[in-house]
Amino acid sequence: MGQTRVRSASDREIERYGVLEEPAGRDLQALVDLAADFFDVPTAAINLITSDEQHQIATAGFEPSICAREDSMCAAVVDEPGSVVVPDASLDARFADNPFVTGVIGSVRYYASAPLVTPRGIPLGRLCVFDDRPRETTPEQRRALTVLAERVMDVLELRLRSREVEQSLDELTRTRDELRRSNDALGHFAGQVSHDLRSPLMVISANAEMLSMEPAVADDPELAEMVREIRDAGSRMSRLITSVLNHAREGGRTRITSVRLGPVFDQAVLDLRPVVSATSAEVAVAELPHVSGDPEMLYAVALNLLGNALKFARSGTPPRVEVGAERRGDFWRVVVSDDGIGIPAEHTHSIFLPYLRLPSRGSRDGEDGHGVGLATVRRIVEAHGGQVGAQANEAGGATVWFELPVVRDDPAEVLAEA
Repeated sequence: MGQTRVRSASDREIERYGVLEEPAGRDLQALVDLAADFFDVPTAAINLITSDEQHQIATAGFEPSICAREDSMCAAVVDEPGSVVVPDASLDARFADNPFVTGVIGSVRYYASAPLVTPRGIPLGRLCVFDDRPRETTPEQRRALTVLAERVMDVLELRLRSREVEQSLDELTRTRDELRRSNDALGHFAGQVSHDLRSPLMVISANAEMLSMEPAVADDPELAEMVREIRDAGSRMSRLITSVLNHAREGGRTRITSVRLGPVFDQAVLDLRPVVSATSAEVAVAELPHVSGDPEMLYAVALNLLGNALKFARSGTPPRVEVGAERRGDFWRVVVSDDGIGIPAEHTHSIFLPYLRLPSRGSRDGEDGHGVGLATVRRIVEAHGGQVGAQANEAGGATVWFELPVVRDDPAEVLAEA
């Protein structure tokens, strides 16, 4: 069995630059020609050294070729940090027995080279000039050789970055196309769901409207109020469906306006009144600010957070839920805190993932839901340019918060900042 070739760091870098698979190009050819002209020698080369071969990727005065690493003059000094100048290679112990010097391959006498080193400090090879007769080198020539070698690396680096940019653009284009297809599919799905939801909702609203005109309901203030709440809830649900549909059709963009969060949470509490009454819950909503947002979407946030807090209450204990807000720079942080069964510390981040249901986290009604409520909250808040978070309370229960941008042109905000 043959031995497995061990790839060196230089091998991997040469492969990353992709220089062995493409033509030299006019830029590299111009540099090697310039090196030969400046030194007034007949031959020059850009040599890349792998673990077993020397590759001449651009040459002056002869055709590029490949030879074994052990035959390469540049390989003998590839790790030298600076330029190497040898007036007569036949008198230098490093090169005297080299086949390029002895006549087996060539009869090189004068040899000078400078390192080709990547920004990461890995040597790739050498830029070299050579002649079949001895020569002397001026300090200006030595400095010029180093400068030309650096320009060779600049060309290789530019080519690499150009390829990476092209690959990134290709990936972005594919991602954009996939996102466009996903948005189209989401819009179609949202349209179908909206249609399916509106049908029974229309029946509920129509029946509520007819029921409100019945004498037995109209003459009973309590019944009339209940029917009115059903009708109003149906209207809000219809607006929410429309908002979700528009959100999906527009690729996740929200329709931002100035929103008073107080009435939004008050309405959510009102719509949760059957749950509040059934559990003897206490829901305290402090003064809440104006924020920038979509009112229908933020209603969904309020409804999910309050519903969650009421759902995961302690058995046999009337739940207490508090809603407050505090200013944090350019954002308002709205906090919903409860005294329920709480959230394990290791799950305070993962609860916002879709379809996650925490183990052994039973709700008051025995139903843990489908794990989409808090994921929906996160998506809506992030679409508004905000963020969400959760933490366990020291005294028990949990706190979930979200941040939304301050309304800059709100007179109350201007007064608060004055």
